[in-house]
Amino acid sequence: MSARDDVGPADPPAESAADPLAAQEPGRTFPTAGGRLPMPGTADLPEPRPLRKVLGPGVIGAGIGLASGEFVLYPYIASEVGLSFLWAAFVGVTLQLFINMEIERYTLATGETALTGFSRLWRHWGLVFGLLTILANLWPGWATSSATVLTYAVGGGDVTLIALLMLGSIGLVLTLSPVVYTAVERIEFVKVGAVLAFIVIAFVAVVGADDVAETRRVVTDFGSVPSQLGLALVLGALAFAGGGGGQNLVQSNWIRDKGFGMGARIPRLVSPVTGEDQAEPSTGFLFPPTPDNLRRWKGWWRVANTEQMVSFWFLTWLTISATSVIAYATVFGADTPGNDISFLQTEGQVLADTVGSWFGTFFWWIGAVSLYAAALGICDYTARLVADTVKVTYLAGSERWSESRIYSTVVWGLLVVGAVVLLSGFDQPLVLLVISSVVGGFMMFVYSILLIRLNRTALPQAIRVRGYRLVVMVVAMLVFGGISAVIIGNQVLNPGG
Repeated sequence: MSARDDVGPADPPAESAADPLAAQEPGRTFPTAGGRLPMPGTADLPEPRPLRKVLGPGVIGAGIGLASGEFVLYPYIASEVGLSFLWAAFVGVTLQLFINMEIERYTLATGETALTGFSRLWRHWGLVFGLLTILANLWPGWATSSATVLTYAVGGGDVTLIALLMLGSIGLVLTLSPVVYTAVERIEFVKVGAVLAFIVIAFVAVVGADDVAETRRVVTDFGSVPSQLGLALVLGALAFAGGGGGQNLVQSNWIRDKGFGMGARIPRLVSPVTGEDQAEPSTGFLFPPTPDNLRRWKGWWRVANTEQMVSFWFLTWLTISATSVIAYATVFGADTPGNDISFLQTEGQVLADTVGSWFGTFFWWIGAVSLYAAALGICDYTARLVADTVKVTYLAGSERWSESRIYSTVVWGLLVVGAVVLLSGFDQPLVLLVISSVVGGFMMFVYSILLIRLNRTALPQAIRVRGYRLVVMVVAMLVFGGISAVIIGNQVLNPGG
């Protein structure tokens, strides 16, 4: 991890469990997991930076999601039932926008990740979410999807072998990059640009006015669920409309590494091989609610909301809608085998016949690269979440195990397990994606509750979640909780029903 040089000094975390700001706000208490985690230090909030200098975390979120939801699940749904379920993408992306901002609220104010905040409520919450994220992402669904689409582009090949090579390359990128966030950000920026270029060409070449007019079903069919969609796929579509599961939680880590708010006072995650590794835990700071600090807060809150709205919400909704319309225009009604991603092969063939063989191959290459970048991003955020909570909560005093070293260990552990899964023969991409999304949807239900509690009790009164944002968070909790309950009831408690 590398220290920041552009912010002033701050007081170190206090040894006692006393809230250093309680005198300014009587009745205020900051959670410490029963004294097991140290109190944050105190520091002024850094001055807000312009949007152009902090743009990136939302693009990474959109870029990673620009595969599981935008390139696979929603186009697959469009190829099967048309655009009647596209309303779910709008709902899912909008709910996730509000969830992301509550995750960012805590990190902007303290420099700590949301997982550290949860661990302050109960010491083991961070570990629970870390394990659930691992469970969701053990299945190498994105790597197998990328390998499968790559075989379409090159005319054949061994999917398992290609996926294994991809997993190895992901490990090298994530453990040899001097600053991991910078490497991931650059990859996702390139990926988003390539996908947007494909969308523009495809709309001009193959999408007609009637296809675009079908998007009215976002409104006319709002709330309807086509009977041929399974419950697991419905939850997957909602959970993967953008981020989903652990990907939303890692917004904390990304904005902290980018230097948002109090995150500018926290060291960044770097490679233990090529970076300047440090072993200090990433506990944070509290800012006194003075007029100057509240002015700075308003500036950071405005910048963070704009960054998420433009780079996450808009990009995600645009790409989900566009790729779904392209799939509808090309493969809706076509004879494609169910329950896999072979519809992408048919879609590429239609694009090749309509535009030229080069464009079909271009489509498959874009798909393969997009899914590979998603696999890389998913491995990154899973390891980030686990490393953060293990270091801060369990290994804070260890000089040997820095957050960067824990991160690298988790990366390679995930990749080894993924390789074992592939070699075992369980390599059906869509099935793997649905498994991941079901776990992710349940996680979102639980951490929506914790975010409401954390941001209503731990933060200064002036910056707590309230009003319409609180209402939306309650709606998100009910949506993801309700769907998770239905899935569990139908698939676990009554599997034959």
